[in-house]
Amino acid sequence: MNHFTKRVAAASLAACLCTGLASGAAAAMSDYEFQLVGDTVPTGKAVPFRVRLVDTRTGRTVPDAVIFETRLDMAPDGMETMTAPVEVVPSGEPGVYELKGNFVMAGGWRVSLGAKVQGEEGTLRDELVLKAAD
Repeated sequence: MNHFTKRVAAASLAACLCTGLASGAAAAMSDYEFQLVGDTVPTGKAVPFRVRLVDTRTGRTVPDAVIFETRLDMAPDGMETMTAPVEVVPSGEPGVYELKGNFVMAGGWRVSLGAKVQGEEGTLRDELVLKAAD
């Protein structure tokens, strides 16, 4: 093998390794999760609650995601047909998302969220359970 051939082989190997590392570093939607900021809310209308979006690989919050799908229901208590409106409102803290929901009675409420994480393909879907108390 001459000097030129060795350099081409080394460059090709380096390119393959870099490509493999880059593709291995890409995140999957399973690398993200929503977490509640507090797990209890009062009953009432337009009650604010917050969630943070976390990259589970680093533990860091993820800013600039777009929450485009929301659902609030009493499914943990076996009342899947009892749904309530939920609204996404602006939050001043990066990676923390504020929502408002109508918690019409005490008990467990499931929050279902669909989001698009900036720079990632696919959709994140997650469910959390809040407790509403009088």
